[in-house]
Amino acid sequence: MSNFFQVPTARVEQEIEVKKSRFIANAGVVTDRTAAMLWLSEIQQRYPDARHHCWAYLLGDNEATSSAAMSDDGEPSGTAGKPILNVLQHKRIGNIMVVVSRYFGGVKLGAGGLVRAYSQATENVLQSLPLVTPIMQSRWQVQLDFSLEQPLRHVLQEAAVEEITYAEQVTMILLIPCNSVAKLREFCERHQLLMQEI
Repeated sequence: MSNFFQVPTARVEQEIEVKKSRFIANAGVVTDRTAAMLWLSEIQQRYPDARHHCWAYLLGDNEATSSAAMSDDGEPSGTAGKPILNVLQHKRIGNIMVVVSRYFGGVKLGAGGLVRAYSQATENVLQSLPLVTPIMQSRWQVQLDFSLEQPLRHVLQEAAVEEITYAEQVTMILLIPCNSVAKLREFCERHQLLMQEI
């Protein structure tokens, strides 16, 4: 999984007009299909008289997606859901859904026009979407003498201690940002400690 994909931190809405048709695009974070379908339902209720509610989502990192789906919702096949998904796949954004609600303005756009309009609506809403890069973390178990517990905590201040057991030695289970694992490795090598990813 890439370490630099981003995820939305809020939901935003933007509207464009193409030949009198209104395209209202909503973008936001979703973490599973259930949440995506629930949000789609909310948007359908907010715009009940829109002719189409076309959408796409990507779960996980967009380069190692755990799930992706789309819908043309009555538009000609391939003219709405696929263009929305294509835009999402070319961004470094994961756990995202875009829903574009269309109010028909009386002028037919044709297949090419629809693809351009849905793509443009998606690009437009993504420009105003606040994003954050999630911190990739890994879990490590370390056994050490009592005298080394505080020095290790000091070296790895960004680590979360998930579990600690005191017996003849201290056993710590740490959740560490991936970019800090080298610090743990250096500490363990210096003090001849065993570290194990779990």
